[in-house]
Amino acid sequence: MPKSLQYTEVLLFEAVIFDFGGVITESPFEAFNRLEAERGIPKDTIRRINATNPHENAWARFERSDIDLAAFDIAFATEARALGHDLPGRDVLACLYGAVRPSMLKALKLISAKHKTGCITNNVKSDGGAENTWRNKAVDEAMALFHHVIESSKVGVRKPDPRIYKMMLDELKVDPKKSIYLDDLGINLKPARELGMTTIKVEAAEPALQALEHHLGITLR
Repeated sequence: MPKSLQYTEVLLFEAVIFDFGGVITESPFEAFNRLEAERGIPKDTIRRINATNPHENAWARFERSDIDLAAFDIAFATEARALGHDLPGRDVLACLYGAVRPSMLKALKLISAKHKTGCITNNVKSDGGAENTWRNKAVDEAMALFHHVIESSKVGVRKPDPRIYKMMLDELKVDPKKSIYLDDLGINLKPARELGMTTIKVEAAEPALQALEHHLGITLR
């Protein structure tokens, strides 16, 4: 074979799987910081609380539906008091849902027309009549574009537990090596990568979309 002939291996992806908060929507961390500033609490205290004992703290148990809203409110406040701060869990929940990023919504529309799409989200059960207060037209539009959605509060498993990624791969009937997973948290990307999925860390929309364009070979912007 002539040396001038070169073959480039092309990996054809079949599925793109997204986190929701901080990927399709703006990051809740900015809202956390605003709440901290309003209360005179050091920046990133909420993230610090959530990173302490991450599999069994109040947030983790709430996202698995091991405890209800009332119990979470008390448990989170107890964890905050251990660091010297007065911060009920209910007040933090109000920060969770940022606005949908228009560029990500556009990309999701284009991707869902050609590939299988999924959403794996760590979320919490809402309180009674307030169940859908965070939902709006843009959120509903985005959710309708996923071929399958897995919510931690409904299945009792949350990221980074490898089982939740396997659930999605099984539902989409796709090989992990032919899947891309996007999340804004490195701790949630690691299990997906270990399963063989290509991962993209989302810190801002534009670099994430550029990476997706590179992997998929389509224009998204």
